[in-house]
This record gives sequence, C-alpha cells and structure tokens, in this order.
Amino acid sequence: MRLFLAMRAFWVVLFGGAAAGRVKSALAQPALPAPEPAKAAAATVRIEKPKPPSRSEAITLLAALQREARFVDLVQESLDAYTDAQVGAAARDVLRDCRKVLERLFALKPVVDQEEGAAIEVSAACDAARFRLAGNVVGQPPFRGRLVHPGWEAARCELPAWSGSEASARVVAPAEVEL
Repeated sequence: MRLFLAMRAFWVVLFGGAAAGRVKSALAQPALPAPEPAKAAAATVRIEKPKPPSRSEAITLLAALQREARFVDLVQESLDAYTDAQVGAAARDVLRDCRKVLERLFALKPVVDQEEGAAIEVSAACDAARFRLAGNVVGQPPFRGRLVHPGWEAARCELPAWSGSEASARVVAPAEVEL
C-alpha cells in the first residue's frame, strides 16, 4: 500500500504544479510531534517469570560436602574426647569422600604438572594468579627455583542449581528426625 501511494505521489508532484507547491510548503514546516503510543500498547500487561530462589554457591558447595562426606560434622565436632587414632580414622573417610565431591564438581588438576621439589623456571609473562614467588625474589625474570607446591585449578565448575525455597537457601544440612 505504501509503495503504491509513494509512486502515485511522485507522479502527481512531477506533473502537477499545484500539488508540487503543497508538498513544498508541507516540507518547509517543522516536523509533526511524534504520535503518542496507542492506548492498547499502554494497557498491555507485562507478565514476568518469577525469579528462582537465590542461594550462595559457597553454601551449595558446603552442603554437597556435608551431604556426601559429612565434612561439617567432622569440623564442628569437638575432638578433645577422641584419641589421635580415632580422629585419623574418622578423617580418612571424610577426606576420601570430600575428594570425590571436589572431583565431581571441579575436576581439579595441578597448575604445574611437575613433582614437588623439581627445578622450575617462571617466565616474565607469568600470571601472578598462577604463580606465587616466595623466598629471595630479586632481579628480573625469568626466575629459577624449586617447586614447593604445584597449585590447583578447576577444569570445570558444575555446582547444582538450587531448587528449594528462599527460606531454606542458607540451610547447609537439614535437621534429621527419626520417627
């Protein structure tokens, strides 16, 4: 429809002097103010999805370590009444299960793939978040030293999404009640 109207207006202006004068005077006037939005558009109701409850990823990790390894129970337990052998026996199981949780969620791997004590060179382009230089740090890089700890980095980060209520978002472990 607009194309037809534009073509018709072009021919009328091209061959009609009176029409050309009216178009010329119309174009000389200031532009019309923008029309107000239609009432129907103003009356449109915007429906927003409810936001999912939020939970700190730190609490999600802590809850996973508690649920699968009883980590919080071990750390919160007073160890004064137990012998070192008893603590070691309990810690062995907890640490093994914590390792499984960390492997499943983060797939941890060493930052440097060398044994502790190995000679290592750290270049000038090293990232300070990947290498911490200790001891007598003088001069210009590259630095040569002995690897004290290979570091850890996460090959992935797959924490489960929280689906509980906002009221229980900070619960690390629910209270257990036996009936």
